[in-house]
Amino acid sequence: MEIDAIVVGAGPNGLAAAITLQQAGLQVLLAEGKETIGGGMRTAELTLPGFHHDVCSSIHPMATLSPFFKSLPLAVHGLSLIQPTIAAAHPFDNGHAAVLKHSIEETAGLLGEDAAAYLQLIKPVVNDWPYMAEDILAPLHFPKAPFRMLQFGLKAMRTADAIVKRFKTPEARGLWAGMAAHSLLPFSYTSSAAIGLVLSTAAHLDGWPLIQGGSQGLADALASYFISIGGEIRTGLYVENVDQLPPARAILFDTGPKQLLQIAGHRFSSFYKSQLSKYRYGPGVFKIDWALDGPIPFTAEECRLAGTVHLGNTYEEIALAEKGNWQGKISEKPYVLLAQQSLFDITRAPEGKHTAWAYCHVPNGAVVDMTAIIENQVERFAPGFKKMIIARHVMNPQQMQAYNPNYIGGDINGGAIDIRQLFTRPALRWSPYRTSAKGIYLCSASTPPGGGVHGMCGYHAARQVLNDLSTSV
Repeated sequence: MEIDAIVVGAGPNGLAAAITLQQAGLQVLLAEGKETIGGGMRTAELTLPGFHHDVCSSIHPMATLSPFFKSLPLAVHGLSLIQPTIAAAHPFDNGHAAVLKHSIEETAGLLGEDAAAYLQLIKPVVNDWPYMAEDILAPLHFPKAPFRMLQFGLKAMRTADAIVKRFKTPEARGLWAGMAAHSLLPFSYTSSAAIGLVLSTAAHLDGWPLIQGGSQGLADALASYFISIGGEIRTGLYVENVDQLPPARAILFDTGPKQLLQIAGHRFSSFYKSQLSKYRYGPGVFKIDWALDGPIPFTAEECRLAGTVHLGNTYEEIALAEKGNWQGKISEKPYVLLAQQSLFDITRAPEGKHTAWAYCHVPNGAVVDMTAIIENQVERFAPGFKKMIIARHVMNPQQMQAYNPNYIGGDINGGAIDIRQLFTRPALRWSPYRTSAKGIYLCSASTPPGGGVHGMCGYHAARQVLNDLSTSV
C-alpha cells in the first residue's frame, strides 16, 4: 500500500498528527522506535510486580482541555477518566492546606479574604475558555475571539510575581505558586503566569483526571482509534536517518530540534540548522515512583483526598527554588509535584497497597541524587511517610533523556517556554511546523503551543501538511 505520510514518534503529538492526516483521507504510517507506543504516556511495573506506575505524565488536565482530544470517540476505544475528589492540594507547615476544587466558588470560599481576588483572576478565564481554547492552544495568529484573547493575554503575559500581589493570605499565595511553578520558569519571568491560569481553569472546567489503569490507556485509545480508521503503526522502528524511510509526500517528526538535526539535518539549509542549534532548554526533573504499604499519611486531611499535591510551603520558598534551577543551584527544599493515583484507581496496586509518583525541578542535566531531599519534603507534610516505602524507582534528568530523547537534560516541556520561545518554537518562521526541507515537518512539543499532553502541536502540524499538499496539487 502506498504511504502518503509518515509520522515518526508515537507520543501524544505524533498520534494526533497521524490521526488528523488519516481522517483527511491520507494513508499514514506511524513509526515508533520503542516496542510500545505512548512517548510520555506509558505505564509500567517500575518497582514491584502488581504496582503500575506512570513512567512520565500521570495527571492530565491539558488532555481534557484539548479541542482535538475532545473531538475523538476515545471512550469507545477504552479510555476511562477518573476524577479525584480534590484536583490539587497545597499543604503548609502549620498542618493546613489550600485546595483546588472543581467548583470555583468553593475554591475561592476557602481562601478567606482572598476569595474575591481569586474569582476576579480566574473566573473570566473560565467563562471565556470555550471561546478561546482554539486560539490559546495554537500557533501565533489573529484570534477568533480577539477581545477575550486580549483580556487573557493581559494576565497571562505577566509574571507570577506580579499576579501574586493580588493575594494577601499564605493559602492563596501558596496555591498560586503551585500552579505557576508548572511552567518551570522563574516567577520573575514574563509569561510565567500563563500556565497557572490555564491549569486553574482546567480544574474548574474539566478537572485534573488520571487515566484508569495508567497513562498508557490514553495512548492505547488514540492508537485504537487511529487503526480503526485505517492507519498503520510499526513499533521497534527506530529512525536514525530520514533517508531510511520509504517514500512519502510528507514526513512529520515528533522529536525535538536536537534529534531532528541528527536525523534530517543534511537536508536543511544552513540558516535553519543554525536556528535549531540555538534552541534553548529549561530545567530538568528528578522523578521517583514509590510502592507503598499504605496511603501517604498527610497531616492535612485535604491532601489525603487529592489526586495531585504540591509540596513547597510558601510562595517565597517555591519562588526561591524555581529561580535556583535556572542558576544551576540545587534546593534542599524543592517544589515537589506528587500524584496519588492508587487512592482513586484500585488497578494501580495490590489490595491494601498504594503507589505514588513525584518529581522536583533541578538544573538541566543535573546528576545530583534528589531521593533523600524529595522524601524529606514529603515527610515534612506527612510524618511517617518514609516508613510506608516498600520500594522505589528513580530517574534523574540524564536517565529521563535516555528513556525519551525528547527530554533533553530532563526538560519535559520540550524546551524553555519563556517569552523568547513562546511564539517562536523552535525557530522564527511563517510556519513553526515547516522545516527548510520540502516535505519534512516538526510536530513535537518543541512547536506551539508547547509541552503538555494535549496533542495540539501534532494537530496543527498536520493541518499545515494538509494545506501544503492541497496547494501543491
